[in-house]
Amino acid sequence: MPVELKDIELVASEIKGQFDEFKAKNDKRFDAIESEKGALAGQVETLNGKLSDLDEYKTALEKELAGLKRPGATGVSKEVEAHKQAFTQFMRKGREEGLRELEQKALNTTVDADGGFAVPEELDRTIIELMRNDSPMRQVCNSITVSTSDYKKLVNLGGAGSGWVGEDDARPATGTPTLAQVIASMGEIYANPQATQTSLDDMFFNVEAWLNNEVSMEFAEKEGSAFLLGDGTNKPKGILAHTLALTADAVRAFGSIQNIKSGTAGNFDGDDLLSLIYGLKKGYRNGSQFMMAGTTLHKVRTLKDAQGAYLWAPGLQAGQPSSLLGYAIAENDDMPVVAADANALMFGNFMRAYTIVDRIGTRILRDPYTNKPNVGFYTTKRVGGMLTDSNAVKVLTLSV
Repeated sequence: MPVELKDIELVASEIKGQFDEFKAKNDKRFDAIESEKGALAGQVETLNGKLSDLDEYKTALEKELAGLKRPGATGVSKEVEAHKQAFTQFMRKGREEGLRELEQKALNTTVDADGGFAVPEELDRTIIELMRNDSPMRQVCNSITVSTSDYKKLVNLGGAGSGWVGEDDARPATGTPTLAQVIASMGEIYANPQATQTSLDDMFFNVEAWLNNEVSMEFAEKEGSAFLLGDGTNKPKGILAHTLALTADAVRAFGSIQNIKSGTAGNFDGDDLLSLIYGLKKGYRNGSQFMMAGTTLHKVRTLKDAQGAYLWAPGLQAGQPSSLLGYAIAENDDMPVVAADANALMFGNFMRAYTIVDRIGTRILRDPYTNKPNVGFYTTKRVGGMLTDSNAVKVLTLSV
């Protein structure tokens, strides 16, 4: 049954009811006598979990509704369609006749004769889209596609001179701006999903959908962690793998990220969240959001300001996400959990802070021999990441 706007409104109404009950129980828990606290704490945790489930369900319904409204792709060339049909035959039967030539025409590029076959453009884009849906980092960070194996970017650090002059005064030459080169840390990610030849022979078995789901799940899990925590060795260098420093933007070295300490080992409060927000320059705040693990979000929902108002607010309209102090929240379970010295929360404009670099083309090598009677599809893709603006994100470290 197609998703309708009224379905989202019903879920939003249920979220409001659950949040009102959650607040009542949580408030009572603080005021309760010791004998009641245990029972109330359990009820609060149950309601908190229900809020998480409902919030995720509302977001999923909104994505499904947006997909139904999105117009279908048009204008697929004959070469791309022929490439897609030939590739499907390669997947099902291992037939390679003419696939190299069709691949070159469809992609308009040269190919490595020993590197497997390039996934058709339409299927490759679907894999990227599925990874975006599964990966919190792809949802919030900038993403580009390149045709080379490496990528470099020049960043202007400022320093160009300027000044005031009279109408008839000479214009002296301005200073040269300071430029820095940022290089994407690249790596090759692979997956090897297996299918039986019997299933591949079944005309009702959707081999494209199967490959999309199998590969995107594997890729999203591995690369999502790398974009956040990767050390840069044969993989992207993640945001939290960069140097953290307590110094402000004006004096901190380019490429290092400012972290703010909570003042309490393994804990934080609403004032720490405000320090994160206002530690970021005003120009970056538009489009900024929090990032944290689900267990941290669980804790955040119980926080109040000095007037007793909750800092977390549910999104009660279609298209309106839940918010923390007025900013959206990206839930990412690759983030460190609440613990002493953990970098448990980030706040920033991730589109400006970090860029994901995809090399065009996912490649597949069909292997019917290694794991008989299964057929393996050794799938590879080159991907990287780069910190493009270290001033656009702040990290909260739970330490003294």
